[in-house]
Amino acid sequence: MSTNPARGLSRVLEDLGPTLLDLVHGDPAAAPELGGVGIHDPHDEQHYPERAIVLGVSVHGTEQISRLLCELAEAGAAALVVRGPVEQCGALEAVAAHTGIALLALTPGASWAQLAAMLRTLLAEGDVGESGGQTLGGVPSGDLFALANAIATLLDAPITIEDRRSRILAFSGRQDEADPARVASILARRVPERYLRLHEDQGVFKELYRSDQPVHISPPTLGDEVALPRVAIAVRAGDEILGSVWAALRKPLTPEREEAFREAAKLVALHMLRFRAGTDAENRLRADLVTSALEGGSAAIESLGRLGLADDPLLVLAMGLEPAADTDHAQLTAERQRLSSALAVHMAAVQPRSAVALLGDVAYALLPVQDASAAARERAVQVAENFLQRTGERMGAVIGIGSVALEPAALARSRANADRALRVLSHGGGARRVAAINDVHIDALLLEMQDLAVAHRDELSGPIARLVEYDRRHNAHLVETLRAWLDAFGDVLPAAASVFVHHNTFRYRIRRVAEVGRIDLRDPSVRFAAMLELRLMGLYDTGAEPTHGSRGTTS
Repeated sequence: MSTNPARGLSRVLEDLGPTLLDLVHGDPAAAPELGGVGIHDPHDEQHYPERAIVLGVSVHGTEQISRLLCELAEAGAAALVVRGPVEQCGALEAVAAHTGIALLALTPGASWAQLAAMLRTLLAEGDVGESGGQTLGGVPSGDLFALANAIATLLDAPITIEDRRSRILAFSGRQDEADPARVASILARRVPERYLRLHEDQGVFKELYRSDQPVHISPPTLGDEVALPRVAIAVRAGDEILGSVWAALRKPLTPEREEAFREAAKLVALHMLRFRAGTDAENRLRADLVTSALEGGSAAIESLGRLGLADDPLLVLAMGLEPAADTDHAQLTAERQRLSSALAVHMAAVQPRSAVALLGDVAYALLPVQDASAAARERAVQVAENFLQRTGERMGAVIGIGSVALEPAALARSRANADRALRVLSHGGGARRVAAINDVHIDALLLEMQDLAVAHRDELSGPIARLVEYDRRHNAHLVETLRAWLDAFGDVLPAAASVFVHHNTFRYRIRRVAEVGRIDLRDPSVRFAAMLELRLMGLYDTGAEPTHGSRGTTS
């Protein structure tokens, strides 16, 4: 049984039914506290939050519904929603009773996407950290649905709370007492366009936003549609218009109820501001928790517990940007935030218990996995690739994937490996936009060896230094020749073709390499040392030829 009424199934049915949801089978009062929203996809691996309310988007018929109810019972779900109408039969009722999972029906014509958004709004409070018990005007802080119900009781009329774009933020019960226009608004979660145009033509919004008094709107006349009169009032915070509250009236408001409506609008403003501030605070808290988890140590266990990730192996994903040269700082910051938010949405859809936070220039994601197998790593690569395919290549986002952390103490290492893989991609990872550390480990080691060369102020020396100096003085191409020969494993014909010279000319140059550099190219250890020094000094990939004595630089 739910200990948090705001997250209980009874509350969901109270706020969203019967406009959107009908209870088919089950006892809402006996249902556990809802842990989140899941979407059933029979063609993909399923990851549901604990005690999820699952949306069975493509599930129809007694047989399919019964089978899914049994599967959800094993997954620990709390409720299943399917598209109505649902056939009433004893077999389905028996399965629902046996599994203990409540079965709900979504009203025909209602949008699954809007239902998912509304459910997440209802269940959002207390998702991260400890929920506070603060109230405003006797209503839980930021709970717009509870506030809409309270206003509906005061006015004896169904209520909607809307933002500046006439999108429905919350609505009260008793919407079935309103008219088809109101029901259409609830189903679409925004006011129908034909009514918006009519209100604009009649100057309703101008009057609404320049006054702090209730505005009475006559029933619109659109063909044969029958509509009720409306009364609306703007929701303000100082000079800022936050939205509006609308009541569908079957009888005029008394002066006492008009005054109550004015006072209610002030309370709605406080709740909307608190909700906005709470969202910002929640994002900051989530970022802090992700940061603590990634740093490891004793605080990681507590942070992962508050994120709901304490009991699973985790993979760290690190996303960075490679912006165009003409991208200014403000644009880059906004783009990072936008992509971080998009990554959070994507990860939540793939694995609802994942966590994403933008830390500095990098967005980190904590992805729960089954184990440390190659299949788990490949799944993470696929998730990252799918996200980047959706976002496009305009800003050049790349994602590095760390090692699997089987325990909280290993998360810091997973983050370090994700950063290493990200660095490889940012330093010329070719056409790749996603890389796991297992696949680019050698490249990461080479970059770290370059760092050591720079830190120690190492200079070119030995054979490579002699070749660089000779090329500088004589405008020769001995370094290029050696690089091509090493790339071709000593095969002269393809090596000569790669630098566009005759093979006899190439043979002469490779002899000069051995003479000038005093290098024995028959010795495999000498060849390896030459390849490594070329790579470390930034010559192997770039073809740059620094002068003798120049410092090693990262490529």
